[in-house]
Amino acid sequence: MPKITFTDYDLHDRIVEATIDDSVMETAVRKGIPGIIGECGGSLSCATCHVFVDENDLALLPPMTEMEDEMLWGAAVDRQANSRLSCQLRVCDGVDLHVTTPETQV
Repeated sequence: MPKITFTDYDLHDRIVEATIDDSVMETAVRKGIPGIIGECGGSLSCATCHVFVDENDLALLPPMTEMEDEMLWGAAVDRQANSRLSCQLRVCDGVDLHVTTPETQV
């Protein structure tokens, strides 16, 4: 089963098992990971699931869509080159991910 490592703003790690085809945001909400709100439930209409993807994992992910790119400009914490919305990142078989949550989502 794939694992996701969530690192919070204070650099505390939480490693959780994830279900294939769920989003990283769904996994975080289900597992009670602090720092990911997912206010819109994954409908790509907010940016409260903003994460910073580990640089080594970026190549494992599909490219960002134009809509995700636009939504990230509204994130509470300035976006970076490795910013993604975790609702748009699907868990894949055999792929472990490491993401860091920003200081705040609102």
